[in-house]
Amino acid sequence: MTDGVSRPTLLLVHGAWHGAWCWEKAASVLRADGWRTRAIDLPSAGGPAGVHDDAQAVRGALELMDGPVVVVAHSYGGAPVSQAVAEAENVSRVVYLAAYQLDAGESVLGFHGVPGSSAPGEFEAVPDDPIAMFYGDVPRPEAEEAAKRLVPHSARSFRDVLTRAGWHTVPSAYILCEDDQALPAWSQEVMAARSGVVHRIRSSHSPFLSQPVELAALLARIALQPDA
Repeated sequence: MTDGVSRPTLLLVHGAWHGAWCWEKAASVLRADGWRTRAIDLPSAGGPAGVHDDAQAVRGALELMDGPVVVVAHSYGGAPVSQAVAEAENVSRVVYLAAYQLDAGESVLGFHGVPGSSAPGEFEAVPDDPIAMFYGDVPRPEAEEAAKRLVPHSARSFRDVLTRAGWHTVPSAYILCEDDQALPAWSQEVMAARSGVVHRIRSSHSPFLSQPVELAALLARIALQPDA
């Protein structure tokens, strides 16, 4: 097994309505296997921040970490991560987990063909049925507890346009969740085509809760791949 000292650190970035808490199970599995992890909270979750504020939060975390770092972005988190890693020097790879691997000039809303009409300060409420949308294969009691922790998310962050996309210069991998009800597999396919390699798991939108052991093993395997 590779010595933990020579392994990259994993920076875990959550998606919309969520927080760093959602990574706890998968991160625990990774740490038990000798991996160093850090999860951050994005300011757009519960606050009026935009995608560039979130990108600054990601960059701030990276500046405090010794390289190399593998950044794992879930769902909306892919947008600020793509922006952030374009200006980071210690990132060896980005892993998009059912995430928005957007290009410069794109936004989350724009990817779906929706006009960006929301005003700054507005929030997107937690979806009406978050269990069906996010946690379809998570045990019901755990899914209910996760749903209680969701918070309104900044609408501006969905509208903001990326000015840079770091995956053009930083190696990337995409993990496509085949049973995803939040970001359908066909949408993921479009963005996964931008990654250097694509992995598929039969999971809902939240494998960090439904399949933490399997996801941790896959992240470890990706993180140890040569940079290319």
